[in-house]
Amino acid sequence: MTDWTAILVYGAPLCVIIFVYYGLRARSSRKAQTIHAAAVEAGLTEPQSLHPVIDPAACLGCGSCAKACPEGDVIGLIGGKAVLIEPTHCIGHGACAKACPTDAISLVFGTEKRGVDIPFVGADFQTNVPGIYIAGELGGMGLIRNAIEQGKQAVDEIRKNGRKAAADALDLIIVGAGPAGFAATLAAKQYGLRSVTIEQESLGGTVAHYPRGKLVMTKPVNLPIIGKAKIKEPSKEKLLEFWQSVERKSGVSIQYNERVESITESGGGFEVKTTQSVYKSKNILLAIGRRGTPRKLGAPGEELSKVVYRMIDPEQYKDRRVLVVGGGDSALEAATEIAEQPGAKVILSYRSASFSRARQRNRDRVANAQESGALKVVMESNVAAIAPDHVVLEKGGVKKKAANDDVIICAGGILPTAFLREIGVEVETKFGEAAAG
Repeated sequence: MTDWTAILVYGAPLCVIIFVYYGLRARSSRKAQTIHAAAVEAGLTEPQSLHPVIDPAACLGCGSCAKACPEGDVIGLIGGKAVLIEPTHCIGHGACAKACPTDAISLVFGTEKRGVDIPFVGADFQTNVPGIYIAGELGGMGLIRNAIEQGKQAVDEIRKNGRKAAADALDLIIVGAGPAGFAATLAAKQYGLRSVTIEQESLGGTVAHYPRGKLVMTKPVNLPIIGKAKIKEPSKEKLLEFWQSVERKSGVSIQYNERVESITESGGGFEVKTTQSVYKSKNILLAIGRRGTPRKLGAPGEELSKVVYRMIDPEQYKDRRVLVVGGGDSALEAATEIAEQPGAKVILSYRSASFSRARQRNRDRVANAQESGALKVVMESNVAAIAPDHVVLEKGGVKKKAANDDVIICAGGILPTAFLREIGVEVETKFGEAAAG
C-alpha cells in the first residue's frame, strides 16, 4: 500500500468524522445561543437558588456538565465553553459540578445582582437557636435526593443530640411535608420519637407545584422504614403516588392544611401555634420550601373556597369558567392548559403590559390560544372583587364583571425570611457566594 493510498484509506474517514463532529458542535452551539438569547430577552437571567458558576479559563468545552444535568437545556456550549443558558431552570442538582473533569464549576447562592437569603445552619443542621433545625430547600438544597438525605440526617442528629422532652411535650415538630419533611417524618417514626408533622398544603411541598410530567429524580433513594426505593417512571405524578402509598403503608400521620403562625420559646422548649392547634416540643425541624406562603391579592372575596393558589389538574376545569391571575410561567401554563379542556372558558389577568417574566414558549402558547379564541387575555388589569358566581376586573379605572366558577392566583410566594428572623434564626443574604460559605 502506497503512502497516498494509506492517506485515502485512513485519512478520508477521519476527515468525515472530524467534519461531522464539528458540524454537530456548531449546531449545538447555535441552539444554545438561541435558548440563551430568548432567556435574556425574557429577563430570565437570575437563578433562583443554588446554581453553577463556570470558570471559562478552566473549562475544556467537553460538554460533560450539560450531559449530566437532568433538567435539560440548562447548560450549553457557546464558543466552545460551557454557559448557563437557562438560569431559571436550574434547581441546584449539582450534577454538573460533579461531572466536570477540571473542577471548572463552583456551586453558589445568589448573583452579584440578586441576593439569596440563606439561614445559618451548622453541620448538625441546627440553627443559631438551640433546638431549631433546618433541612432541605430552605437551607438551599433543591435536589430531591439530597433533601431526603438531609431530612433523615437531621432527625438522626436530633435523636442523638437533641434536647430531651418532658412528658407533656413532643420530642420533635416537623414543619413541611416536602422531600426533606416527609423523609424526616418517616425517620422520626422509625426512631420512636414523639413527633407531629405540619403541612400547610399537601404532601410533596414544592414538588407538587412542578409542571405535569416533569422529571424529578434520576436515581433511587433510601427512605426510612421503606428502604431503597426505585421509581420506574420518575415523573412528578409517579413520585407523589409513591409517597402517598408510603404514607399509607408506614402509618405516619401528617397534619395537612395546617399552617404555623408562630414559634416562641417556652419552658425550655418551644410553643408552636398553628391555624388549628397549639403544640409544645423540645425540638423543631423546619423543612419548608423557599416558595413560602402563597402571595395573596388582598381582593374582597379572596377567602372563598373557589380561590386556589396553584393548578393541580387542568382536567378538573372542564366546562368551567376560570380566571387565572399572574404573568409568570405557572400562570401562563395554567391558563393555556385549562383553555385546552372541553367547554372551558378562561380569562388570564395580569397587572403589567407584557409577560416579561415568562419563557418564550409559554408566551407563544398564550398568543396562539388567544388567537384561536380559546383564551381571553386582559393585560394591565387587577382583580377588584371575587364573588361566588362572578369576578370583577379593573383596567384603566374601568371595572367589568365576568361570570366565573374558579379563580387560580399565581402571584408567587412570600419568602419565609421575616418568619425566620422573628423566631431568632440568623439569615444571611448571599451574592454569588459558594455553597459552603
